[in-house]
Amino acid sequence: MKITLRIWRQNGPGEKGQMKEYPLDDVNEHMSFLEMLDVLNESLVNKGEEPVIFDHDCREGICGACGVVINGTPHGPERATTTCQLHMRKFKDGDALHIEPWRAQGFPVIKDLMVDRGAFDRIIQAGGFVSVNTGSAQDANNIPIGKDTADLAMDAAQCIGCGACVAACKNASAMLFVAAKASHLNLLPQGQPEKSRRAQAMVAQMDREGFGNCTNQYECEAACPKEISVRFIARMNRDFLGSSLKDPIAT
Repeated sequence: MKITLRIWRQNGPGEKGQMKEYPLDDVNEHMSFLEMLDVLNESLVNKGEEPVIFDHDCREGICGACGVVINGTPHGPERATTTCQLHMRKFKDGDALHIEPWRAQGFPVIKDLMVDRGAFDRIIQAGGFVSVNTGSAQDANNIPIGKDTADLAMDAAQCIGCGACVAACKNASAMLFVAAKASHLNLLPQGQPEKSRRAQAMVAQMDREGFGNCTNQYECEAACPKEISVRFIARMNRDFLGSSLKDPIAT
């Protein structure tokens, strides 16, 4: 396959970036998208040029480290698929691909396609823990949890924190990520004592990080590689509003 790549190149957070064009003539349709970028980088290194910097780790669609915007769509054209699991057979011979990093105030560009997603870690730290002193750990199998509740909590826990929801949203909102992380703890018995504090603290930290507000256009759900439902946003809003009225915390 012959592919033309138009890739965002930026030397650092304070530098101006630009799109640069790279033709590739030997792309195998069975390559993953990141393997294709590896081929590009190998050719650039052989020419003495700077390779394209991009995030990746497991390359199995599990860790959430990878993620770029391909022709305007986070993770590319295949639904429910991370960038590392996207294959070049989804594109046609002669296609031009525009590749950009996540665009959000909360995700400053480190270099090229790599962004700093530390804001997500700080949001989790703000409320995503259980601080109850329980003594010896209780066997999880001894805690009765209804199947519907357990299934819903697991649906929320599928979030890998890649940031595609933020990149897809016109407001760069992190509501789907925050809702998933808060809900999977708030639904379970172990998370109930911290439920009120968690919802308020995580939303407050999200605002401090500079993410925008949700306007319910569902772009986040469409871009999510794990198909996290926007229903979790409604659930978190209920938790947040209810706890803010009953037990507001200083943020």
